[in-house]
Formats: sequence, C-alpha cells, structure tokens
Amino acid sequence: MTSNILVIGGTGKTGRKVVEGLQKQQQNVRIGSRSQNPTFEWSQPATWRQALAGMDKVYISYYPDLAVPGAFDAIQGLVEVAKTVGVKKLVLLSGKGEKEAERCEEVVAHSGLDYTLVRASWFNQNFSESFLLEPILAGHVALPMPETKIPFVDTGDIAEVAVEALLQDQHNGQIYEITGPRKLTFKDAIQEIGEGIGRQIHFQTVTQPEYNKMMEVAGVPGDYIWLFDYLFREVLGNPDNQVVTQDVQKVLGRPATDFKEFVEVTARAGLWNQTFPQSI
Repeated sequence: MTSNILVIGGTGKTGRKVVEGLQKQQQNVRIGSRSQNPTFEWSQPATWRQALAGMDKVYISYYPDLAVPGAFDAIQGLVEVAKTVGVKKLVLLSGKGEKEAERCEEVVAHSGLDYTLVRASWFNQNFSESFLLEPILAGHVALPMPETKIPFVDTGDIAEVAVEALLQDQHNGQIYEITGPRKLTFKDAIQEIGEGIGRQIHFQTVTQPEYNKMMEVAGVPGDYIWLFDYLFREVLGNPDNQVVTQDVQKVLGRPATDFKEFVEVTARAGLWNQTFPQSI
C-alpha cells in the first residue's frame, strides 16, 4: 500500500537514507527541509502546516538535537498541526538515554496517533560526516571521556528501522533502542579508522573544560558547545547508553552493522582522503 510520507530532515544523516529506503518501496515521499517546496523549517512554525498537508505519515528528525532548549515546544507544536491536517502516524528519531528527548517522546506517544520511537546511540557517521571528520583528516583527534565505551550505530541501520516502522503496523507503539553490535572507546574507534585507511591518527585525551575551550577558540557557537558538553557529560556518561541491544536484529532480521564494516565502506568512498589544514 502506498502512503504519502513527509521526511523531516530529509537531507540529513538519517533522513536522506530514509527517503531512499521509502522511494525503493514505491512510497510517495516529501522531503521536509528549507530547500524544498513546500518549505519546512523548525524555526518557522508557519511552514509546518503546508509541509504536513496531505501526508499520511511523518518521520521526525529534530535538528540539532531533542535535548536543546525549544525542542519540546517544537515537537508539541508539530504534533498538534499534524493532528489537525489528518496525519495518521509519527516515527520519531530520539537519542538513547537523553532525558530531555524522552519528554519529546511522551508528546508523540500521547498524541493519539500511531507512533514508533527510535532511540539511537551515537552515529558512526559522526566520524565521517560531522564534527570528528576534520580532526581525523588532520591526523589529530582530541576528545574527553577516553574510557567510555560506546555502541556506535550506523545511520543506515537507523534509517532501515525507521522505514520498517513507517510501513509496517506491527511496530506501532514500540520503542526501539538502536545500537551497534559492540562497544568501542573513542580511542578504539580512531585506531580502527587509522588501520582502515593505512594512516596513523594521533588520539589525545583532554578534559571536558579543555574540550569546551578548544571549541570556543575554533569559533563554535555557544549553543553547540552547550550541546556537546551535555552529550558528553549526561549522555555518554550514562551507563544505560553503554548497553548493546538487539533491536536492529529484532526489526530487520539481521545483525547491526559493525564499526569495522562502516570503516571499510567509508574508506572505499574516499571520505577520509581529503585534506584540511587544521582541526580543533
């Protein structure tokens, strides 16, 4: 059965893969972003109704994170508009172990609409498409919390789970916690990347205040510094976030993508072959 599905954040790390997956399933997909027509912008609530109009289902990815101030009000407002225009189902991308994100989850769960909550661990793609790319290219990565073990998850797995949740009714009302198949420290991950591309990448341990100062010196906006500080202190430090789950296997019938496979695919794509003069 074909549905009309809005993918909010449809050009982002998970959203673009959700779009691809839905299109392969012959679904009618509308990308929710500021560059599309109709436009969707989280900071412009007036754009929400037109983007939601005519949609049966919605994939919700909030930028930059559900933990930031204003996210709760935005999700609450979006859900209200979705209900008034006849949306039937919501799939929310959430953060595993984020208390603030769980408040947003409650809005979706209590909306009266069908829903699925997808709680994801830290993305593999943070090393290839986000804030860790430039330091890796520079050959020097400095991060706090060196002993913390994280079950990094691939955005491809998240997207496949989201597509299944959007299309299959048996996922209604479910909460899935999506992780990779094993835990690595940041140092472990950097070492595996170095081995995968045949280049030594130096890893340096810094304190959280030192890392915050490095971001400040590099010109990172204050709200992003706050977010990274929160994610390191409150999310990565939460023991619940260091648990490997089997929800990818449960939903997709296959194991979660291993970090080594992510490294191999990314290395072949050449994303770590660029050159940057320096990093934070």
